[in-house]
Amino acid sequence: MGEWSGETVGPDVWETCRELIPAGSVFAFLAEHRGALFPVEMFADMYPSANGRPSMPPQILAAAITLQALHGLSDFETVQELRCDLRWKAACGLGLNDMAFDPSLLAYFRRRLGRSTRPNRVFEAVREVVKATGVLKGKHRRALDSTVLDDAVATQDTVTQIISAIRRVIREVPGGEETAAQWCRAHDYTDPGKPRIAWADEQARATLIDALVTDAINLLGHLPERELGEKAANAVGLLALVAGQDVEPAEDSDGRDGRWRIARRTVADRTVSTVDADARHIHKNRTRHQDGFKGHASFEPETGLFTAVALTSGHGSDNHEAAVATRLLADEEPDTRLTVLGDSAYGTGDLRAHLQADGHTPVIKPPPLRQAVPGGFTIDDFHIDLAAGTATCPAGHTANLGQVKADGARTAQFKHLCTNCPLRGRCTRSKTGRTLNVHPQRELLSAARHQAATDPAWQDEYRRWRPPVERAIAWLVAKGNRRVRYRGVIANNIWLHHRAAALNLRRLINLGLTRTSGTWHLTPATP
Repeated sequence: MGEWSGETVGPDVWETCRELIPAGSVFAFLAEHRGALFPVEMFADMYPSANGRPSMPPQILAAAITLQALHGLSDFETVQELRCDLRWKAACGLGLNDMAFDPSLLAYFRRRLGRSTRPNRVFEAVREVVKATGVLKGKHRRALDSTVLDDAVATQDTVTQIISAIRRVIREVPGGEETAAQWCRAHDYTDPGKPRIAWADEQARATLIDALVTDAINLLGHLPERELGEKAANAVGLLALVAGQDVEPAEDSDGRDGRWRIARRTVADRTVSTVDADARHIHKNRTRHQDGFKGHASFEPETGLFTAVALTSGHGSDNHEAAVATRLLADEEPDTRLTVLGDSAYGTGDLRAHLQADGHTPVIKPPPLRQAVPGGFTIDDFHIDLAAGTATCPAGHTANLGQVKADGARTAQFKHLCTNCPLRGRCTRSKTGRTLNVHPQRELLSAARHQAATDPAWQDEYRRWRPPVERAIAWLVAKGNRRVRYRGVIANNIWLHHRAAALNLRRLINLGLTRTSGTWHLTPATP
């Protein structure tokens, strides 16, 4: 690990040009307190060997990636700023004539972070500063929200994905080139372009798809049996995935005669690109569709600080907002009783039960109830007696609740009771009568809906303190940061933590962050 010697290439910018660096800026703060914010021992585990050429001091790289995340720059643009901008030179401790380093060193440093036991240590360092200042003491609100972050790759169609995956197997898997030469006939996989067919001809497209899937199956089935390394195993797994996710047996085929077609459906967890296999097609709502990842944030609305962030895949129950919320709140101080604010995406019964069990107060907008008939009755219009195992409809008919299912839900079927019911037109359109599905946390959710509709204190709390997290999300994605810069969940999760750390640092500086006698504290500016 390289160490800071105190010597610079040319005059020390901070010492000679201090008056040119904006006071109260992140640049000036890092120039003065970079060593205290990012002490050398913070990175010791990332450089376990004492052999070899010393690296660039990690404090310089940590300061550089913090500024990079704050301003939304590429690696090349970051190095250009370090070479040409006095503010950047002062912040990172470079001399006036210092040409900085090659941009690839930033990628190398991020890779070291990603492989370490504490990949988010830059965010953790700023969080320790927040803790030391006591700025969050007595601040018991946490507003939660999520947003879709666009991926850094182009969305690929089925043909492009299969061809790309076959090329990767040929390139990465031992024996793949020879196997492909013998068994793959649909396309010249050394040709970088798409197959030359009449793309307007539906039959030609169908024939190509059939041939490509057959090539993929033949390649997978005839690869030499041997132990595969990580890259080779990933290549084989990706080919198996993309060759099966978008196709199905032809109309008059059972799948065993090697005839395939594009499937008349889309799988829920579809891979959208072989370049970034972690990116997913995400429906934020019914009208807004994006390809990428989900970014999640926990935000303290009074101080304007992020208390936790996370980037996840866009699909799966473990990546749902309510599931991620428990992880966002896991690092809060023990025995802290929080008021947790969130929109209806966080309104699940499981999260409400979890929050209440931990002593927190959920101020979460309940999801809207679905009506079987527009303007008709909802489940809240039925009287449900779980102890007696019955459900009574608005017309007074009573049906028994069925056995408890694996997920804890129960069902009541009114069937013939709806036949001559005068309220049937407002209750159901089903020929077999109304079927009522009772959620396992039905009482908890019903109480939440009632409180949100009738409690003025709840409504005032939500309307005042929930909206600031929308501003926080806007900060996160500003300066082109709606689109992530890297591939994969791990790399982009580290980037999101750097972005939140940089925004928190800027916010703390605006609140008067300084360091005296080895202690961080806030000194608000006097009017």
